Amino acid sequence: MKPNYVRVIIDRAIQREFDYSVPETLAERIGIGSRVRVPFRDKSALATVLAMPEHSDAKGIRPIEALVGEAPAISESLLELAKWMSAYYCCPLETVMRSLLPQVIRRAEVGWKKQLFVQPLTKIDSDKIDNLRKRAPRQAELLEAIAKLEKPMPAAQLLRKTSFDNQTLRALAKRGLIELREEAVERDPHAEEQFIETTNLELNPEQALALNKITDALAASETAKPILLHGVTGSGKTEIYLQAIRIALERGKSAIVLVPEISLTPQTVERFKSRFAEAHEVVAVLHSHLSEGERHDEWHKIHSGRARIVIGARSAVFAPLKDLGLIIVDEEHETTYKQEEAPRYHARDVAVVRAKIEKCAVVLGSATPSLESYYNATTGKYELLALTQRVDHQRMPLMRIVDLRQERRKEKIAPILSEKLSQAIADRLEKREQTILFLNRRGFSTSLLCSNCGEARNCPNCSVALTFHRHMARLSCHLCGHTAAVPKKCPACGKDALIYAGFGTEKVESTVSHLFPKANVRRMDADSMTRKEAYRETLRNFRTGKIDILVGTQMIAKGLHFPNVTLVGIINADLALHLPDFRAGERTFQLLTQVAGRAGRGETAGEVFVQTYTPFSPSIQFARHHDFAGYFEQELEFRERCDFPPFKHAILITVRSAHEGRAKLSAETLVRRLKESLGSEFILGDATAAPLEKLQGQFRFHILLRGEAIMRLSRLVRETLDKLPLPEDVVATVDVDPYQLL
Repeated sequence: MKPNYVRVIIDRAIQREFDYSVPETLAERIGIGSRVRVPFRDKSALATVLAMPEHSDAKGIRPIEALVGEAPAISESLLELAKWMSAYYCCPLETVMRSLLPQVIRRAEVGWKKQLFVQPLTKIDSDKIDNLRKRAPRQAELLEAIAKLEKPMPAAQLLRKTSFDNQTLRALAKRGLIELREEAVERDPHAEEQFIETTNLELNPEQALALNKITDALAASETAKPILLHGVTGSGKTEIYLQAIRIALERGKSAIVLVPEISLTPQTVERFKSRFAEAHEVVAVLHSHLSEGERHDEWHKIHSGRARIVIGARSAVFAPLKDLGLIIVDEEHETTYKQEEAPRYHARDVAVVRAKIEKCAVVLGSATPSLESYYNATTGKYELLALTQRVDHQRMPLMRIVDLRQERRKEKIAPILSEKLSQAIADRLEKREQTILFLNRRGFSTSLLCSNCGEARNCPNCSVALTFHRHMARLSCHLCGHTAAVPKKCPACGKDALIYAGFGTEKVESTVSHLFPKANVRRMDADSMTRKEAYRETLRNFRTGKIDILVGTQMIAKGLHFPNVTLVGIINADLALHLPDFRAGERTFQLLTQVAGRAGRGETAGEVFVQTYTPFSPSIQFARHHDFAGYFEQELEFRERCDFPPFKHAILITVRSAHEGRAKLSAETLVRRLKESLGSEFILGDATAAPLEKLQGQFRFHILLRGEAIMRLSRLVRETLDKLPLPEDVVATVDVDPYQLL
């Protein structure tokens, strides 16, 4: 039956749905999920069709202006997911829709890239070329080259190859000897790379059992539970993913593979593209480093069904694949799966819900699962599969704890590299083995202090000290991007007594290069990896042994496989441990285990040096013994005592304004209103200044709520905020299941 009306959501923050009539010319082609252009107020607006009601009681209904694209852009199952996200994450549906469709698709401004192709019209005989040579020798020479073509060739490529100009080519077309045809070509971000096909590796008994369980889940996808694949670092989780995807493809299904961040994709893409190299188009990649054109083409490759496997960071969870059979979330514990701006979703949780809606299997993999996922596995909500051995029976690296308090007593000030770590690096250089040094802090010095008055150079917009970057000789804020020149004298007291305190990766690189002048030292962090290809080049050089020591931040902490790395040094394990956040200990344990997992992945056993001022912290001691179960038990006890996740869900409301008093008053008023509307089953905290009180020029106040019935709590919070008129310069944001409490 042809639809008379459509209900749409417009690409604007209006929080309302509108009805439009469907012109006869569009009735056959329109469907739920279609993108349309509609008249809105006195302008045109883009919108998405949510429903096709038979009747509408709305007044003054106007017709749709145009249909954008032939097939619906969003499937009905993705629309169902969007509605769940809107309710769960306490945000308007149109905000969720912005995440579902990439901007380049939503705006429909970028089209296919057109390229001119050259095609000989018929078989060109030598007589024609000889006749042409008498009148136009250059044209004849070009025609001779074209006659040898086995298939149409891009005109630009032909002209580069033959050193002729466009004018000569056009002259041949004018004579009717060749045809110039414009065709759409795909912008492939990996077009220049060669992927050598790889075959399935032999699985050990633990891997084989895990693959069988995943295969069973693929077959019984309607009833299968989410699977948590808990495998120690180097246990061959990626091989299980590859073989499971192959089985899904053979059954006519497609697959999504989520990786934590762009820094993991070059190696991951290579492994997937190589395994499925027999069909070039089958793997599509979605991540933030793609150009608008590349994103447009990759999305359409997926939407059209030509791509059957999608690899990407968190937003790839919305890839418009048909016949979805398997979703894999690698390193599921990673905090980068959580989006920090609206909609503040967690890709792992969205993947689990999408799998339920699409009736497909979902696998969450990690060496250090999040407490929430592991708790779900121990209570039977998820199925737990364990890989306790590294492949080829490689030993887990030996972890040595270096007490920086002792080092400080020896040296007066703690050195960047302890004596033991320096000796270990020297030993590896002698054996021609590689080293990774990890410090999760960028820059040269973490602050500029006055030794006379003690004043630090702080960011004017945020409650943090500015970091000194030597390569650009400037002070910089890593939160808002503010930069400043380095003053010659202290702005507070006027004395020439400025000193650099603390250190970041830039200082570590400089110190290591000075200590080991013959070693090739490279740094990998957000400051040094600004070029699109820089990350891939550095990793390639490290893999081929051109780099001896790699210094880096979280970028090098996980997912990388280098068999010649036998030493990992963690410069300061305490950086994340003492943050005012209930997940601080868990993050430190995960980070230490993941970084340590980069060592000893080849035939030689690995060694890890952990430098710390708190050697007896449970996070450090349990990581030292590779004891996840022990850490999980003691951390779970603390969480239960304090009513934190996984026992209760949390919602963090942040009230912010450039005016401190207005932000505080609004937060306190909101707490009073919440007290009136929330039941006694929910725990409501007071309005308190955020640990990072000022950020990007805004004063921030936090309200933390906890409870088990999260959908009800989300609804009540949303209703309370809708009824509360906030001052114009005050903004309240809601973060469900927050991962940042700073």
